[in-house]
Amino acid sequence: MHIIIIVAAIVFLVWNGIVFFLYKADKAKAQSGQWRISEATLILCAFLMGGLGALLGMKLLRHKTKHLKFKVLVPLAVIVNIFVIVLSLYIAVL
Repeated sequence: MHIIIIVAAIVFLVWNGIVFFLYKADKAKAQSGQWRISEATLILCAFLMGGLGALLGMKLLRHKTKHLKFKVLVPLAVIVNIFVIVLSLYIAVL
């Protein structure tokens, strides 16, 4: 069972890295006037266990920090992600 938790943690970290780089790519596209990644996609990725990467992307890259829906939904996604992780660990222990 420990190997499953380790693999899940690695997948979680890799996914959050990908989400962070989505935010980075969107910022670069915004700065160069290119076609952007949709806001719905960015928020969806946060709720699909990428909340940490999204939050770090917002804070470290200063991207989407003025948009109310991102200021509310990304932290909410982090809370939901934490809840899912805690619930999963609880179920795994049973």
